[in-house]
Amino acid sequence: MRTVLLLICSNIFMTIAWYGHLKYRKAPLVAAIVVSWLIAFAEYCFQVPANRIGYGEFTAFQLKTIQEVITLCVFVVFAWTYLGESPRWNHAVSFLFLVGAVAFAFWGRV
Repeated sequence: MRTVLLLICSNIFMTIAWYGHLKYRKAPLVAAIVVSWLIAFAEYCFQVPANRIGYGEFTAFQLKTIQEVITLCVFVVFAWTYLGESPRWNHAVSFLFLVGAVAFAFWGRV
């Protein structure tokens, strides 16, 4: 569970670093890059421990699959609340396919 919580924290910072500047398109590009890198440092402070703690309990492939689903979940909330973009039906279907990918990635582990 620690791994998943750390990955959630990591992905919150990652999403802000990658997409937060989209609301401030008039800000200089260099400023957006520097601020994004500063935020991304916090992301790495959660991501690296998450992978170190989780590796062994999970395979690297499973860690990556978990991380991608968390990324999508965090992004949906971010895009909806911060950017004002509403999810559509095709986004929901693609999410279900990713959940299926997670189940498939863990199938051989059970």
